[in-house]
Amino acid sequence: MNPRARLRPGDLVEVKTPDEILQTLDADGTLDQLPFMPEMVEFCGKRFHVSRRVLKTCFSGSISTMRVFRNDDVVALDGVRCSGAAHGGCQKACLIFWREAWLRKIVDANGRSQAESDGHWRLRRRLKTLTGPKTFFCQASQLLKATDSLSRWSRIGMCLSEVRAGNCGALQMAQRIGIWLFWRIRRKFLGEYARGSMQSTPVERLSLRHGELIEVKPMGNIIETLNRTARNRGLYFSPNMRRLCGTRHRVKERLDKIIVDGTGEMRELPNTVVLEDSLCGCESIALGGCSRSEFVYWREIWLRRSQRT
Repeated sequence: MNPRARLRPGDLVEVKTPDEILQTLDADGTLDQLPFMPEMVEFCGKRFHVSRRVLKTCFSGSISTMRVFRNDDVVALDGVRCSGAAHGGCQKACLIFWREAWLRKIVDANGRSQAESDGHWRLRRRLKTLTGPKTFFCQASQLLKATDSLSRWSRIGMCLSEVRAGNCGALQMAQRIGIWLFWRIRRKFLGEYARGSMQSTPVERLSLRHGELIEVKPMGNIIETLNRTARNRGLYFSPNMRRLCGTRHRVKERLDKIIVDGTGEMRELPNTVVLEDSLCGCESIALGGCSRSEFVYWREIWLRRSQRT
């Protein structure tokens, strides 16, 4: 691939062989501070379409902010998420970030893949998963080190860059900006949309399992479970989640533990699930949205089992 040629959404790429990837990594198994994780090794030699260029990403550790990757050489691939298998069974299912140096663009879709390499074990041996007995090393834990902060003016410029990169159209970006502006003004004058009055927020355990049909409770019932910052035991009920109130969905999986951005700490999430097709676009919180496409976390107290099939 021409080093000056940038990958664009829709491009067909192949993940390079383990030996080729090894040549790009430092002693910690990173390239420009971004780790190549053990969960990524299984994708070597496989082909995927680029879903978007990752021009910016949210960071939701000790602070919530937007960050930008240095060198503008990171993309996301369609449907490729981290399994967490090498990181204590983390269930965050992060969208994996790929440096362009780890990929090759495929021009002839009918062409053969690169020959299978026997370097998988060598690559895995280079990759680090822990920095301490209880501290994990992954793309989420290193996100602060692999990115830079974004000034307010830079965030406006990023909206234009998203359109130029092909991540979205001009009309779609205008809609995102309008949504962000509306919620910013509303938050300034009226406070958080879903703010409640609870000081100590309640707990409910439904023991929901994969595949169960649930219904999201009405907004009024959910507000009764929140504090003044629209949180239930620290978990934020964002404005975009209101759109699912009264609708039915399947449980994708239970959430028991996730790795925290920036620290590598494994944190427990009791009585929380992920619903199918429930992704955070961040339009109501981040100017222009975010490329990370994280799953939305739902407290069980915000849900009820559906009586309909």
